[in-house]
Amino acid sequence: MSPRTENPSASQPDPAASAAPDVAIHGPFHVTVAAEQAGTRLDRLLAGAIGTLSRSRVKALIEEGHVTRGDTVVTDPSESTRAGAGYTVSPPAAVAATPQAQAMDLTILFEDRHLIVLDKPAGLVVHPAPGNLDGTLVNALLAHAGDELTGIGGEKRPGIVHRLDKDTSGVMVVAKSDAAHQGLSAAFASRDLERAYLALVWGLPAPPAGEVQADIGRHPMDRKRMAVVTRNGKHALTHYATERAWGNGCALVRCRLATGRTHQIRVHMAHINHPLVGDPVYLRRLPAASRNVAAAARDTLLAFPRQALHAETLGFRHPVSGEMLRFHAPLPPDMQALLTLLDGNPS
Repeated sequence: MSPRTENPSASQPDPAASAAPDVAIHGPFHVTVAAEQAGTRLDRLLAGAIGTLSRSRVKALIEEGHVTRGDTVVTDPSESTRAGAGYTVSPPAAVAATPQAQAMDLTILFEDRHLIVLDKPAGLVVHPAPGNLDGTLVNALLAHAGDELTGIGGEKRPGIVHRLDKDTSGVMVVAKSDAAHQGLSAAFASRDLERAYLALVWGLPAPPAGEVQADIGRHPMDRKRMAVVTRNGKHALTHYATERAWGNGCALVRCRLATGRTHQIRVHMAHINHPLVGDPVYLRRLPAASRNVAAAARDTLLAFPRQALHAETLGFRHPVSGEMLRFHAPLPPDMQALLTLLDGNPS
Protein backbone atom coordinates (compact mmCIF):
# COMPACT_ATOMS: atom_id res chain seq x y z
CA MET A 1 0.00 0.00 0.00
CA SER A 2 1.46 3.38 -1.05
CA PRO A 3 1.00 6.69 0.76
CA ARG A 4 -2.18 8.36 -0.41
CA THR A 5 -1.70 11.63 -2.32
CA GLU A 6 -4.33 14.18 -3.22
CA ASN A 7 -3.94 17.26 -5.41
CA PRO A 8 -7.20 19.22 -5.45
CA SER A 9 -5.94 21.59 -8.12
CA ALA A 10 -5.40 18.65 -10.46
CA SER A 11 -8.86 17.14 -10.04
CA GLN A 12 -10.09 18.53 -13.38
CA PRO A 13 -8.04 17.13 -16.32
CA ASP A 14 -6.37 19.72 -18.51
CA PRO A 15 -6.52 18.88 -22.24
CA ALA A 16 -3.06 20.39 -22.64
CA ALA A 17 -1.55 18.26 -19.90
CA SER A 18 -0.46 15.52 -22.29
CA ALA A 19 1.81 18.03 -24.04
CA ALA A 20 3.18 19.43 -20.77
CA PRO A 21 3.56 16.65 -18.20
CA ASP A 22 4.94 19.03 -15.56
CA VAL A 23 1.81 21.18 -15.25
CA ALA A 24 0.46 19.22 -12.27
CA ILE A 25 3.10 20.45 -9.84
CA HIS A 26 1.28 23.36 -8.26
CA GLY A 27 -0.47 21.66 -5.34
CA PRO A 28 -1.29 21.86 -2.61
CA PHE A 29 -0.57 18.15 -2.20
CA HIS A 30 -1.98 16.18 0.72
CA VAL A 31 -0.10 13.02 1.65
CA THR A 32 -1.12 10.45 4.27
CA VAL A 33 1.56 8.02 5.46
CA ALA A 34 0.70 4.34 4.96
CA ALA A 35 1.53 1.83 7.70
CA GLU A 36 4.39 0.22 5.78
CA GLN A 37 5.93 3.65 5.11
CA ALA A 38 6.32 4.51 8.80
CA GLY A 39 9.87 5.53 9.61
CA THR A 40 10.64 6.72 6.08
CA ARG A 41 12.55 9.99 5.82
CA LEU A 42 10.04 12.79 5.12
CA ASP A 43 11.55 14.28 1.94
CA ARG A 44 11.93 10.83 0.39
CA LEU A 45 8.35 9.84 1.19
CA LEU A 46 6.83 13.08 -0.09
CA ALA A 47 8.85 13.05 -3.32
CA GLY A 48 7.80 9.47 -4.02
CA ALA A 49 4.16 10.13 -3.19
CA ILE A 50 3.85 13.32 -5.26
CA GLY A 51 5.83 12.11 -8.25
CA THR A 52 6.11 15.45 -10.06
CA LEU A 53 8.57 17.08 -7.63
CA SER A 54 12.17 15.97 -7.25
CA ARG A 55 13.48 15.02 -3.83
CA SER A 56 15.81 18.04 -3.82
CA ARG A 57 12.85 20.31 -4.61
CA VAL A 58 10.78 18.72 -1.83
CA LYS A 59 13.70 19.13 0.58
CA ALA A 60 13.93 22.83 -0.29
CA LEU A 61 10.17 23.29 0.17
CA ILE A 62 10.40 21.70 3.62
CA GLU A 63 13.32 23.89 4.68
CA GLU A 64 11.53 27.00 3.39
CA GLY A 65 8.46 26.24 5.51
CA HIS A 66 6.03 25.10 2.80
CA VAL A 67 5.17 21.75 4.42
CA THR A 68 2.82 21.25 7.36
CA ARG A 69 1.77 18.34 9.52
CA GLY A 70 -1.68 19.31 10.75
CA ASP A 71 -1.23 22.85 12.06
CA THR A 72 2.54 22.51 12.58
CA VAL A 73 5.09 23.75 10.08
CA VAL A 74 7.72 21.07 9.42
CA THR A 75 11.22 22.25 8.51
CA ASP A 76 13.29 19.07 8.96
CA PRO A 77 13.58 17.04 5.72
CA SER A 78 14.94 14.06 7.68
CA GLU A 79 11.92 13.80 9.98
CA SER A 80 10.92 10.19 10.54
CA THR A 81 7.31 9.75 9.44
CA ARG A 82 4.57 7.96 11.40
CA ALA A 83 1.73 5.84 10.06
CA GLY A 84 -1.44 7.85 9.54
CA ALA A 85 0.29 11.22 9.71
CA GLY A 86 -0.99 13.73 7.17
CA TYR A 87 1.27 16.24 5.42
CA THR A 88 0.40 19.16 3.16
CA VAL A 89 2.91 20.46 0.62
CA SER A 90 2.11 23.94 -0.70
CA PRO A 91 4.63 25.06 -3.36
CA PRO A 92 4.70 28.83 -3.89
CA ALA A 93 3.37 30.20 -7.16
CA ALA A 94 5.85 30.22 -10.02
CA VAL A 95 7.65 33.46 -10.81
CA ALA A 96 8.31 34.59 -14.36
CA ALA A 97 11.71 33.32 -15.53
CA THR A 98 12.81 36.64 -16.98
CA PRO A 99 12.03 39.82 -15.00
CA GLN A 100 11.38 42.84 -17.18
CA ALA A 101 13.45 46.02 -17.06
CA GLN A 102 11.67 48.89 -15.30
CA ALA A 103 13.29 52.30 -14.93
CA MET A 104 13.39 53.65 -11.36
CA ASP A 105 15.44 56.22 -9.50
CA LEU A 106 18.34 54.57 -7.65
CA THR A 107 20.84 56.05 -5.20
CA ILE A 108 24.14 54.64 -6.48
CA LEU A 109 27.08 54.84 -4.06
CA PHE A 110 29.62 53.13 -6.33
CA GLU A 111 29.62 51.40 -9.69
CA ASP A 112 32.15 49.83 -12.03
CA ARG A 113 31.88 47.14 -14.68
CA HIS A 114 31.76 44.38 -12.06
CA LEU A 115 29.40 45.60 -9.34
CA ILE A 116 26.99 48.22 -8.07
CA VAL A 117 26.70 49.48 -4.48
CA LEU A 118 23.47 51.31 -3.72
CA ASP A 119 21.39 52.74 -0.91
CA LYS A 120 18.13 50.78 -1.05
CA PRO A 121 15.06 52.71 0.12
CA ALA A 122 12.53 51.17 2.47
CA GLY A 123 9.55 49.74 0.61
CA LEU A 124 11.55 48.33 -2.31
CA VAL A 125 11.47 44.55 -2.74
CA VAL A 126 14.81 43.14 -3.89
CA HIS A 127 13.75 40.23 -6.11
CA PRO A 128 10.52 39.29 -7.93
CA ALA A 129 8.46 36.82 -5.92
CA PRO A 130 4.79 35.89 -5.53
CA GLY A 131 2.95 39.08 -4.60
CA ASN A 132 5.74 41.28 -6.00
CA LEU A 133 6.31 40.18 -9.57
CA ASP A 134 7.59 43.56 -10.75
CA GLY A 135 8.61 46.95 -9.43
CA THR A 136 11.58 45.32 -7.64
CA LEU A 137 15.25 46.21 -7.37
CA VAL A 138 16.07 43.53 -9.95
CA ASN A 139 13.68 45.17 -12.43
CA ALA A 140 15.31 48.53 -11.76
CA LEU A 141 18.84 47.14 -12.18
CA LEU A 142 17.93 45.51 -15.48
CA ALA A 143 16.89 48.94 -16.72
CA HIS A 144 19.90 50.71 -15.23
CA ALA A 145 22.66 48.30 -16.26
CA GLY A 146 21.10 45.76 -18.60
CA ASP A 147 23.52 46.43 -21.45
CA GLU A 148 26.53 46.11 -19.10
CA LEU A 149 25.57 42.78 -17.56
CA THR A 150 28.14 40.28 -18.81
CA GLY A 151 26.26 37.15 -17.87
CA ILE A 152 25.76 35.41 -14.53
CA GLY A 153 25.12 31.69 -14.74
CA GLY A 154 24.62 32.09 -18.48
CA GLU A 155 21.95 34.78 -18.09
CA LYS A 156 22.19 38.56 -18.43
CA ARG A 157 20.89 39.43 -14.98
CA PRO A 158 22.09 41.22 -11.84
CA GLY A 159 23.67 38.92 -9.26
CA ILE A 160 21.87 39.22 -5.93
CA VAL A 161 24.34 37.99 -3.30
CA HIS A 162 22.45 39.24 -0.23
CA ARG A 163 19.09 40.80 0.46
CA LEU A 164 17.52 43.40 2.65
CA ASP A 165 13.91 42.98 3.72
CA LYS A 166 11.43 45.08 1.77
CA ASP A 167 11.06 47.59 4.60
CA THR A 168 14.73 47.69 5.61
CA SER A 169 16.77 50.49 4.06
CA GLY A 170 20.48 50.83 3.44
CA VAL A 171 23.62 49.64 1.70
CA MET A 172 23.52 46.72 -0.73
CA VAL A 173 26.02 45.37 -3.25
CA VAL A 174 24.94 43.64 -6.47
CA ALA A 175 27.17 41.84 -8.97
CA LYS A 176 27.22 42.77 -12.67
CA SER A 177 29.71 40.10 -13.79
CA ASP A 178 30.04 36.38 -13.13
CA ALA A 179 33.47 36.91 -11.55
CA ALA A 180 32.06 39.45 -9.13
CA HIS A 181 29.08 37.22 -8.36
CA GLN A 182 31.31 34.29 -7.45
CA GLY A 183 33.69 36.42 -5.39
CA LEU A 184 30.98 38.26 -3.49
CA SER A 185 29.03 35.05 -2.86
CA ALA A 186 32.15 33.50 -1.36
CA ALA A 187 32.74 36.57 0.83
CA PHE A 188 29.20 36.47 2.20
CA ALA A 189 29.38 32.71 2.73
CA SER A 190 32.63 33.02 4.71
CA ARG A 191 31.53 36.26 6.49
CA ASP A 192 34.67 37.91 5.16
CA LEU A 193 33.12 41.39 5.19
CA GLU A 194 31.78 44.08 7.48
CA ARG A 195 28.07 44.72 7.99
CA ALA A 196 26.64 47.17 10.50
CA TYR A 197 23.00 48.11 10.99
CA LEU A 198 21.26 50.79 13.04
CA ALA A 199 18.07 49.75 14.81
CA LEU A 200 15.72 51.80 16.95
CA VAL A 201 14.47 49.45 19.65
CA TRP A 202 12.03 49.66 22.52
CA GLY A 203 13.62 49.82 25.95
CA LEU A 204 17.24 50.13 27.04
CA PRO A 205 19.36 47.00 26.50
CA ALA A 206 21.17 45.74 29.59
CA PRO A 207 24.06 45.41 29.32
CA PRO A 208 24.29 48.31 26.86
CA ALA A 209 26.64 46.28 24.64
CA GLY A 210 26.90 42.54 24.18
CA GLU A 211 25.96 39.72 21.89
CA VAL A 212 22.96 37.53 21.18
CA GLN A 213 23.83 33.97 20.25
CA ALA A 214 20.71 31.91 19.57
CA ASP A 215 19.81 29.52 16.74
CA ILE A 216 17.19 30.77 14.27
CA GLY A 217 14.71 28.69 12.27
CA ARG A 218 11.16 28.78 10.97
CA HIS A 219 8.52 29.45 13.60
CA PRO A 220 6.91 26.08 14.40
CA MET A 221 3.38 27.47 14.01
CA ASP A 222 3.81 30.24 11.43
CA ARG A 223 6.03 29.58 8.41
CA LYS A 224 6.08 33.27 7.48
CA ARG A 225 7.97 34.10 10.67
CA MET A 226 11.39 33.17 11.98
CA ALA A 227 12.08 32.40 15.63
CA VAL A 228 14.76 31.45 18.11
CA VAL A 229 14.53 27.65 18.21
CA THR A 230 16.16 24.81 20.12
CA ARG A 231 15.87 22.23 17.32
CA ASN A 232 16.62 22.33 13.57
CA GLY A 233 17.77 25.95 13.65
CA LYS A 234 20.88 27.57 12.22
CA HIS A 235 23.64 29.16 14.28
CA ALA A 236 23.15 32.92 14.56
CA LEU A 237 25.28 35.53 16.32
CA THR A 238 24.59 39.27 16.56
CA HIS A 239 26.86 41.80 18.30
CA TYR A 240 25.13 44.96 19.50
CA ALA A 241 26.14 48.26 21.10
CA THR A 242 23.86 51.05 22.32
CA GLU A 243 24.65 54.29 20.48
CA ARG A 244 22.07 56.56 22.08
CA ALA A 245 19.27 56.14 24.61
CA TRP A 246 16.20 58.10 25.60
CA GLY A 247 15.72 57.09 29.22
CA ASN A 248 14.35 53.57 29.44
CA GLY A 249 11.95 54.11 26.55
CA CYS A 250 14.00 53.70 23.36
CA ALA A 251 17.55 53.15 22.25
CA LEU A 252 19.45 53.41 18.99
CA VAL A 253 21.50 50.23 18.70
CA ARG A 254 24.29 49.38 16.27
CA CYS A 255 24.19 45.71 15.31
CA ARG A 256 27.02 43.83 13.62
CA LEU A 257 26.27 40.48 12.04
CA ALA A 258 28.58 37.51 12.54
CA THR A 259 26.08 35.35 10.64
CA GLY A 260 23.42 36.17 8.08
CA ARG A 261 20.12 34.50 8.93
CA THR A 262 16.71 35.65 7.71
CA HIS A 263 15.39 38.48 9.91
CA GLN A 264 18.35 37.90 12.26
CA ILE A 265 18.50 41.31 13.95
CA ARG A 266 14.73 41.55 14.25
CA VAL A 267 14.45 38.07 15.80
CA HIS A 268 17.43 38.46 18.13
CA MET A 269 16.42 41.87 19.47
CA ALA A 270 12.86 40.67 20.06
CA HIS A 271 14.33 37.60 21.80
CA ILE A 272 16.06 39.81 24.39
CA ASN A 273 12.85 41.83 24.85
CA HIS A 274 13.92 44.83 22.81
CA PRO A 275 11.90 44.54 19.59
CA LEU A 276 12.39 47.07 16.83
CA VAL A 277 10.09 50.06 16.71
CA GLY A 278 7.48 49.51 13.99
CA ASP A 279 8.26 45.83 13.40
CA PRO A 280 5.03 44.38 11.91
CA VAL A 281 6.07 40.76 12.51
CA TYR A 282 8.04 40.51 15.75
CA LEU A 283 6.44 43.30 17.77
CA ARG A 284 3.41 41.27 18.82
CA ARG A 285 1.98 43.42 21.60
CA LEU A 286 2.17 46.93 23.04
CA PRO A 287 5.73 47.22 24.36
CA ALA A 288 5.95 47.89 28.08
CA ALA A 289 8.80 50.33 27.42
CA SER A 290 6.37 52.62 25.56
CA ARG A 291 5.16 53.80 28.97
CA ASN A 292 8.60 55.35 29.44
CA VAL A 293 8.32 57.52 26.32
CA ALA A 294 6.85 61.02 26.45
CA ALA A 295 3.24 61.06 25.31
CA ALA A 296 4.03 63.55 22.53
CA ALA A 297 6.33 60.97 20.89
CA ARG A 298 4.68 57.69 21.89
CA ASP A 299 1.86 57.66 19.33
CA THR A 300 4.22 58.44 16.44
CA LEU A 301 6.58 55.64 17.47
CA LEU A 302 3.74 53.16 17.86
CA ALA A 303 2.37 54.11 14.44
CA PHE A 304 5.72 53.88 12.60
CA PRO A 305 4.82 51.81 9.50
CA ARG A 306 7.95 49.66 9.16
CA GLN A 307 10.72 48.09 11.21
CA ALA A 308 13.15 50.87 12.16
CA LEU A 309 16.19 49.11 10.70
CA HIS A 310 18.85 50.54 8.41
CA ALA A 311 21.90 48.86 6.86
CA GLU A 312 24.38 51.64 7.60
CA THR A 313 27.77 50.14 6.65
CA LEU A 314 29.04 47.54 4.21
CA GLY A 315 32.74 46.81 3.78
CA PHE A 316 34.30 44.16 1.57
CA ARG A 317 37.23 43.42 -0.71
CA HIS A 318 36.51 44.07 -4.38
CA PRO A 319 36.11 40.56 -5.85
CA VAL A 320 38.16 41.39 -8.97
CA SER A 321 40.61 44.18 -8.11
CA GLY A 322 41.17 43.14 -4.49
CA GLU A 323 40.75 46.73 -3.28
CA MET A 324 39.19 47.19 0.16
CA LEU A 325 35.91 49.10 -0.13
CA ARG A 326 33.70 50.51 2.63
CA PHE A 327 30.39 52.31 2.18
CA HIS A 328 28.00 54.17 4.46
CA ALA A 329 24.39 55.20 3.97
CA PRO A 330 22.94 57.92 6.24
CA LEU A 331 19.78 57.26 8.19
CA PRO A 332 16.75 57.76 5.93
CA PRO A 333 14.47 60.73 6.67
CA ASP A 334 11.73 58.68 8.35
CA MET A 335 14.11 57.17 10.94
CA GLN A 336 15.94 60.46 11.44
CA ALA A 337 12.57 62.09 12.13
CA LEU A 338 11.99 59.60 14.97
CA LEU A 339 15.31 60.51 16.59
CA THR A 340 14.53 64.21 16.26
CA LEU A 341 11.13 63.62 17.85
CA LEU A 342 12.68 61.76 20.76
CA ASP A 343 15.30 64.49 21.22
CA GLY A 344 12.54 67.10 21.42
CA ASN A 345 10.41 65.07 23.85
CA PRO A 346 12.66 63.65 26.58
CA SER A 347 10.94 61.10 28.79
